[in-house]
Amino acid sequence: MNVNREPIRVALLGCGTVGTEVLRLLQDQPEEFAARTGAPMQVTGVAVRRPDKHPEVPPGLLTADASALVDGDVDVVVELIGGIEPARSLLLRALRSGKSVVTANKALLAEHGSELYAAADEAGVDIYFEAAVAGAIPLLRPLRESLAGDRIHRVMGIVNGTTNYILSEMDATGAGYAETLDEAGRLGYAEADPTADVDGFDAASKAAILASLAFHTRVTASDVHREGISGVTPGDLAAARQLDRTVKLLSICERVVDEDGGESVSARVHPAMIPSTHPLARVGDAYNAVFVEAEAAGELMFYGRGAGGAPTASAVLGDLVAVARNRVVGGRGPRESAHAKLPVQPMGKTPTRYHVSLDVADKPGVLSQVASTFTDHEVSISVVRQQGRGADASLVVVTHTAADEALRSTVESVARLPVVRDVVSVMRVEGEPS
Repeated sequence: MNVNREPIRVALLGCGTVGTEVLRLLQDQPEEFAARTGAPMQVTGVAVRRPDKHPEVPPGLLTADASALVDGDVDVVVELIGGIEPARSLLLRALRSGKSVVTANKALLAEHGSELYAAADEAGVDIYFEAAVAGAIPLLRPLRESLAGDRIHRVMGIVNGTTNYILSEMDATGAGYAETLDEAGRLGYAEADPTADVDGFDAASKAAILASLAFHTRVTASDVHREGISGVTPGDLAAARQLDRTVKLLSICERVVDEDGGESVSARVHPAMIPSTHPLARVGDAYNAVFVEAEAAGELMFYGRGAGGAPTASAVLGDLVAVARNRVVGGRGPRESAHAKLPVQPMGKTPTRYHVSLDVADKPGVLSQVASTFTDHEVSISVVRQQGRGADASLVVVTHTAADEALRSTVESVARLPVVRDVVSVMRVEGEPS
């Protein structure tokens, strides 16, 4: 490939941890990137809110006027500022003026992806976003390209490092949620405001992107059922260990086929018990991993660091090289694939399983009353375990698969039984035969 051509001009929006690493690597390895793309890559400007706070950036590149930078003489806009606005307006502006885009903005893609894809199609340019989910892990491109000819049944994974660290530490130490969250903050695993992570917003945005790619259907963050980890207790983790399971915050996207053969897409984020033998159970610390089940390819596992400056910069630069190559040869990358247009199934209709822990009176007939209530709601019991404790007893019930609304209403009815003192915990069970 001839590298004696005009450079690919790159505008960088945002220069935080990831942006700084992207800029450093582009400046430290110009010959490498020129050889990979077929043309030199030249950073023409770096837009930040406070130019005086970025001594690591050459002064001649810094600007506080992101709009002017986007409107300037550039070929590719790399967006690393995050959030919806002004990122959305800036990227639409770039795409409509014929500039390709690389972004790591999962929230923007999950809410306004279709608008961005349409703008890219109309202008005949690229939009790449590998870094939006799971950091350095090559995940979106395999879904978008390598598995485009396969039929994917399920994508299930750990896509938020903060929550995985917290749950892993709670399981290892027996500490509670609040104190483990504090420790995660001290170690730099949790943000000062951890809401997006611990309440599942971050994972839900990523689930929307994964579901859209895997099932060729537009799925937004608002379509994703979301639950966080603040309600997970050491007791939940202990109960999981008794059944040879562990607890993870999972993003689950699956193709659901009803009795008549009709298909829909389910996308959800919630804590769940999974068998200790499942590959995801062994993913600890702040690592990410995604398990894909496809018809022809079978089971695939993607694992690695899901966040951090260098890992995320790796994914951004991989996209930048791909976009630059397309600019050099006059080609385009893959377009949005939303031809399936499957309906998104509400959580109440989604088939799942429950692990229910109850405090009950220790007297004859308790088990039969509880079991009868499950039968009345047409929910089948897979495992039941009862243990006396003085005047009280604990009862653990694990169900077979049923619609989530049926399981929820069953638990509500059980809670009203006179023999049930308290519903201690309810958690879904994933990753094993129903």
